[in-house]
Amino acid sequence: MARTDAQRAEHDSGPIPDDVRAAVDAALDRKATRVTLMDLRGVGAFADFFLICTGTNIRQVQAIADAIEEKLKAEGHRPAHVEGYDRAEWILLDYFDLIVHVFTPDTREFYALDRLWGTAPRTELAVDAR
Repeated sequence: MARTDAQRAEHDSGPIPDDVRAAVDAALDRKATRVTLMDLRGVGAFADFFLICTGTNIRQVQAIADAIEEKLKAEGHRPAHVEGYDRAEWILLDYFDLIVHVFTPDTREFYALDRLWGTAPRTELAVDAR
């Protein structure tokens, strides 16, 4: 996968933890699109990582969130908080150091979380990038 200078800066903060990689893998396994991992360790945020991804419809958004939750649960991690599951336009899974956001396309465009942390190193991933 090709990286920009900003994406290479992610390694300056240290390696990506296994649980974060597992969440990314679970999202990609469920065919999430526009998968973005933001490393917030160097920008003074309340979490170390944001995983932002998109499902094409409400059922897929729920399936992506379920897959992430199941994969991390198998590794001994449970979310402290889950929000938005019933409406499934934006599901938030809070693992303290990792915050997962799973959106429908319109909701992701409306809230534009990707732009809020503009200086954070980010890695854009695709299903075929693994």
